[in-house]
Amino acid sequence: MITKRQGIIVWVKHIKYAKRLRRYGHLIYASRKQRYLLIYVDQDQIEDTLEQIRRLNFVKNVEISYKPYIDTVYQTKVPKKDKEYEMKSVF
Repeated sequence: MITKRQGIIVWVKHIKYAKRLRRYGHLIYASRKQRYLLIYVDQDQIEDTLEQIRRLNFVKNVEISYKPYIDTVYQTKVPKKDKEYEMKSVF
């Protein structure tokens, strides 16, 4: 069974604290220039993990990724050109 995961963006004072944040989840990305980390955590543990990370003294800000809540099924507004061409050739 695949567990549902959600990303947490953690803004830190210095990037050297990335090793200490590995214990809270799966560290995916660390930006040295902008000093933030992307950590994936199970969705059922997200609230507890957020509280624990916010309490750390080297953390500036913590944000939740809203990717699981965004609808990824898109509809096209422009009709396909094949159908349009067929309609013109009939008339």
